Amino acid sequence: MSDLKQAEPRQPEDLDGMDGLGGTITVDPKSFGKKIWRFFISMKTGLVLMLLLGILTLIGTMLVQAPEGAVQDPATYASWLETIRPRYGGWTTVLNALGFFTMFQSVIFKLLLVMLTVSILACSMNRAPRLWRLATHPTTRMRDAFFEHAPLRDSVELETDPDTAREEARLMLRSHHYRTITPTDEGEDRSLYADKFRFGPFGTVIAHLSFVVIILGAFLSATGGFRDSELAVPVGSKVAVGHDTGLTVEATGFSDAYYPDGSPKDYASDINVYKDGQQVASQTVRVNQPLRVDGVTFYQSFFGTAEQIRVQDQTGKVVVDQGIPLVFGTQDGTHNIGQVPMPGTDTVVSVVAPASGEVDPNIRAGQVEVNVWPDAKASQPAATQVIDQGKPTEVGGYTVTFVRSVKFTGLTAANDPGATVVWIGSLGLVLGIFLVFFFPQRRIWVRVSKTATGSQIKLASMTRKDMMFEGQFHKLASEIKLTDTRSSATTGKQV
Repeated sequence: MSDLKQAEPRQPEDLDGMDGLGGTITVDPKSFGKKIWRFFISMKTGLVLMLLLGILTLIGTMLVQAPEGAVQDPATYASWLETIRPRYGGWTTVLNALGFFTMFQSVIFKLLLVMLTVSILACSMNRAPRLWRLATHPTTRMRDAFFEHAPLRDSVELETDPDTAREEARLMLRSHHYRTITPTDEGEDRSLYADKFRFGPFGTVIAHLSFVVIILGAFLSATGGFRDSELAVPVGSKVAVGHDTGLTVEATGFSDAYYPDGSPKDYASDINVYKDGQQVASQTVRVNQPLRVDGVTFYQSFFGTAEQIRVQDQTGKVVVDQGIPLVFGTQDGTHNIGQVPMPGTDTVVSVVAPASGEVDPNIRAGQVEVNVWPDAKASQPAATQVIDQGKPTEVGGYTVTFVRSVKFTGLTAANDPGATVVWIGSLGLVLGIFLVFFFPQRRIWVRVSKTATGSQIKLASMTRKDMMFEGQFHKLASEIKLTDTRSSATTGKQV
């Protein structure tokens, strides 16, 4: 900050620079560090960064974004990419190459966010010291030209001497909760400075810093937390939460209710949560009644049908015995699909069943279609077979048994370490905006001159954007006149 210097004082008619905030910052162009500082404190820089971030956010909102877990696994991401290809057609490859499906995790988005944060901090650091000087050491005396050209100005003629007139003006302003400062007199004229809400302008600094706090909270949530919105748990099964939590979720029951028109009225899941094999929580979870365990919150999100299957390898060993949630759907909406990887191999087994209300003559009641895929990237299954419930059937080298159909509950598991920080930042942002709009700083300069019949009081203010202040300003001038009238009546003077 010591390298920065204020521009030369302006002429009296240049009113924007009189408070010390409108001055330009002059720097040595030979200094690279000063150029960087000047770049980040520029309003244009902030506006451009916000515009670019807004455009990228719009793109990320309009286009489907890849699940967080899929981005970390190339095979899973490739499979996810194929599921959205019918929607975007030939543009899928182009949009993916541009990173539009992972917009909020892209390097360019994070870089712009960091640059905006630095810009906000730099602007706050640049502005805060000047606001402090303005609040604690304001300019208390103005030139004559200011009282002639100020945006708000008024004058009052009094039949008292200048000292008495200034005191009457001071007392009237104090009665309206203005802080008053009487500068040392120079010459015959008398000066007075008054202000209200002198710390109101700090609302902008508070709002800017609060925005940085919100960004910090979002960063903590993105780097130190997770949000899995696809945790499907079949009733009677246990599913690991993952993300190094050591938690496992078990669904012991599920119930749903509907309104007469068929829309969902309520659905609830009875779940148990285990940590390292020991049960640590049990609760009925509804949409508005989440379960919080060890920093992880479980929300009721969706539900559906799962197919309980048992898979044995060629030695007869049971490698899978669980419910497979049918969480995926075909493009035409006629079938639901679920899949499970075979432990220790790249093989994936998928289960297909008709969607609710749909009929497939090839998959009758009590049957499911089982596909064995050599890996997640394969375009065709290695084996396909429709199997009957309760009948072990060989499919692609595995013996698969369709045990029964069950319900599954879909949960969203979230760990958000930055939530508290975001709340603090949001409250600070509201406070800053409240100060700016409801407590704008109001400043009045007073000049008292001796006249042949007494004194003339001139009032002036440079406030332009405070629409409510204009009427109050002229009302204050009128009250000074009334004060003098009452004083004259009391002393018996002729008015």
